[in-house]
Amino acid sequence: MPPSKRRSEPFTTFDALNDGPFSSDRALATTWYERPVVDVARDLLGCLLVSMLDGATVAGVIVETEAYDGEDDPASHSAFRRTGVVRAMWGPRGTAYVYRAYGMYPCFNVVAGPGERPAAVLIRALHPLHNIETMSARTGRKADARVAAGPGLTGKALGIDLDDNGRALQDPPLWIQPGAEDFTIVSGPRIGITRGVEAEWRFGVRGAPALSRRFP
Repeated sequence: MPPSKRRSEPFTTFDALNDGPFSSDRALATTWYERPVVDVARDLLGCLLVSMLDGATVAGVIVETEAYDGEDDPASHSAFRRTGVVRAMWGPRGTAYVYRAYGMYPCFNVVAGPGERPAAVLIRALHPLHNIETMSARTGRKADARVAAGPGLTGKALGIDLDDNGRALQDPPLWIQPGAEDFTIVSGPRIGITRGVEAEWRFGVRGAPALSRRFP
């Protein structure tokens, strides 16, 4: 089958999740995040990310992540800064670390890892499930499967901003809950960085339309 034919086929992997249920009662506990950050980054794939920020409920499946592992990871913000919003990386596991890329794009990370190690997982892309119209209005993108493709668009689609830095992710208005398990994981080097580029700590759901285009 020609590659162009494959790309035109609908992505149905998460269709069974379209109607939820979306409930913070099922939120991942803080202890779930108290594991090596690379494992957490891989295991977050397929989970549901739900936001009730700004008066609208939106939800999507996490389809791309990147791990950043502490002060000895040269690509991590914690390797060269401890002030400002970066302080959230030393906070409780299962909380949000939010920063603005290029001063404009809100990027949403989940603090993870054992102990108080300043590690986090960047949520790079979501597959939209619920209220794609609001996601589209927030991002200025078409209401399609790539409305939250990329970390900046993901943050915008969820309504996240710097005020959410340090927010716990076990209760409304923002939480992560279990989702799908039946999919194939792809991995590759992290992108958008100049240091630590050799670490293959970026993970994605094979075939998801929202994936970055630079997976091997």
